[in-house]
Amino acid sequence: MSGAHEMPADLTLVSHPLCPYVQRAAIALAEKHVPFRRVDIDLSAKPDWFLALSPLGKTPVLKVGQTPIFESAVILEYLDDTVAPPLHPADPLQRARHRGWIELSSAVLNDIAAFYSAVDAAAFETAARKLRARFVRIEADLGAGPWFAGLRLTLVDAAFAPVFRYFDMFDRLGDFGVLSDLSKTAQWRAALGARPSVRQAVTPDYAERLSVFVRGRKSHLGQLARNATALSP
Repeated sequence: MSGAHEMPADLTLVSHPLCPYVQRAAIALAEKHVPFRRVDIDLSAKPDWFLALSPLGKTPVLKVGQTPIFESAVILEYLDDTVAPPLHPADPLQRARHRGWIELSSAVLNDIAAFYSAVDAAAFETAARKLRARFVRIEADLGAGPWFAGLRLTLVDAAFAPVFRYFDMFDRLGDFGVLSDLSKTAQWRAALGARPSVRQAVTPDYAERLSVFVRGRKSHLGQLARNATALSP
């Protein structure tokens, strides 16, 4: 960890309650035992003060004092450069490899968005097959666990935790075969789901907020969610 120093007391994480990229930063902050304030915004009506902080208009933004840092991967790198314990490997080659896997987690999040946005059954099945192929590839690279790199939690785990959280809701709607028979992935998912930093990265009403979001989609999964709600007692 280069240039380590004591973090300023005034840290603010600008957030949206459903943003998976915010969760990455919240998990890293919790693992490093760094106190921070969280401010949620409405991304459908972005306030001017937020747009002044985030040129891309996306969450998260981490305010360090009055200095904003935008983009979750950059926030993770900054935190690892400045606050112990490091969550990247010490070896430069392994550190580069882990950065690649964090980028892969972003691609999987994009695939998940395509999955819940697929407009009809055919597009939905195509999206499910693509997700399945991603996780088959991930399964092949996982070791004994419980974390991505073995016994030590890293930033790759922080990046993939929000990925698995979506499946907590998807599983309530049906078995789509995305994670079936992937034992190492299942172990990793369970370990992440039980981790306090992961559990605390979202608000208590996250599951209901996500359900409302999916039910509101004009998509195949949205229709399945609406049907499930109509059938529930």
